[in-house]
Amino acid sequence: MRRERFWVAAMVAVLALIVASCAGNEEGGGETAATAGTGATAATGETAAPTFTTLEEGVLQVGSCLDYEPFETVEGGEEVGFDVDLTEEIASRLGLSVQWIRADFDTIFTAVAGGQFDMVAAASTITEEREVEVDFSDPYFNSRQALVVNTNETPDLASTAGLASGDVVGVQKGTTGAVWAKDNLSPNGIQIQTFTSATDGLRALEGGAMTAFIADEPFVAAAIADLPSLSVVEGIDTGEVYGLAFSPSNPELRDAANAALTEIIADGTYVTIHEKWFPGAPIPPEFQPA
Repeated sequence: MRRERFWVAAMVAVLALIVASCAGNEEGGGETAATAGTGATAATGETAAPTFTTLEEGVLQVGSCLDYEPFETVEGGEEVGFDVDLTEEIASRLGLSVQWIRADFDTIFTAVAGGQFDMVAAASTITEEREVEVDFSDPYFNSRQALVVNTNETPDLASTAGLASGDVVGVQKGTTGAVWAKDNLSPNGIQIQTFTSATDGLRALEGGAMTAFIADEPFVAAAIADLPSLSVVEGIDTGEVYGLAFSPSNPELRDAANAALTEIIADGTYVTIHEKWFPGAPIPPEFQPA
């Protein structure tokens, strides 16, 4: 049944490309972006086919840090992770291949808004501040922040309430964890140290360079698996949800991605991907098949 749906979706996408190409020839062409169609099928069973553009015909160029396990990283020269699998599935249902582009997280939204790539898939929390610059997809993941400590250095530190003035807490630059730490810890005299890479911050914590580190809980759980001196001592619920980010000038691509995401959730593919990367973790009802 799934193979039939993919075949139909592919045929719809091909026909849409042919129509778009013919229309372009009649009008004399001249567009630099590729026009495509989505064959994503909505949960209602009706075909949703908004037209959309990508920077390169047939390709979804995706910006990501690619150093944020288990969401996105590189192993053996291949991109892997939860965001990677979800993105590849969305692209497949839109008749596109994926080109991954490495980008720093603190400039990634400016980059996609400026047309350096089509989409951001980087465990990005949807915030009002970021929505001024980019358009987000529907939420695709719920996440908390986590307080990580070096149990060899601070075995008695069990929560942010145990931090004292002069302590140093690391965060990744440009993240919601950094915003939370600045708003909630800095007023108490706690120093905030920023890192371009969260992985570098955790290594600094392992080396005893700071008191604690704050980052997204799912990332931390995977990142410290091989760092026995580090431990998550507190989950910080900030009501965060992740979204894929797009340039505001390309709402059609966002809408097409949302249509594909709706189908991925409705047919159970989301559950399969989630269980692969977060085995045993609960899946919120909004991401389970209806």
